[in-house]
Amino acid sequence: MDNFERALMRVNRAALIALLGAMAVIIFANVVLRYTTSASIEWAEEVSRYMMVWLTFLGAGPVLRYGGHIAIDNLQDGVPRPVALALRGLVALLLAAFFAFIAWYGVLYVERAQYQMTPTTQISMSWVYAAMPVGGLLLLVHWLLIVRGYIRDRGFAADAHFDANASASL
Repeated sequence: MDNFERALMRVNRAALIALLGAMAVIIFANVVLRYTTSASIEWAEEVSRYMMVWLTFLGAGPVLRYGGHIAIDNLQDGVPRPVALALRGLVALLLAAFFAFIAWYGVLYVERAQYQMTPTTQISMSWVYAAMPVGGLLLLVHWLLIVRGYIRDRGFAADAHFDANASASL
């Protein structure tokens, strides 16, 4: 399972780096062209916007693994451990259901938008909306890989990573 998890993170990170790098190059080239030649790349804003959508959905899983999403967790701090475990279990189930909902509803969006075309590039909007089911499934997979540690210890990968770096530097 560790090999799968490492491979998933490697591929996920590579996709995020490629998307962000391509966005930066496209936007930079468009700005340079606009100011040096008074002309811009017609499709640059549209493509970078859609890349940002993909970046958001693909990046949500790794951010979840490291506890980077906004959370209100004061309640579990003020209750006994068994109640806190039950609360985290409930949160885990609700999050898993929400991620499955995103994936399912994303598939419906992809089906509905298959004949709608983007204004400039004239590609199917289903390619843009495909970020929803892909991101939802990735969120669910990332969540299932860390949920036991979250429920049991309220731990995220960032906690272990931070502790390993802190002990190595001592």
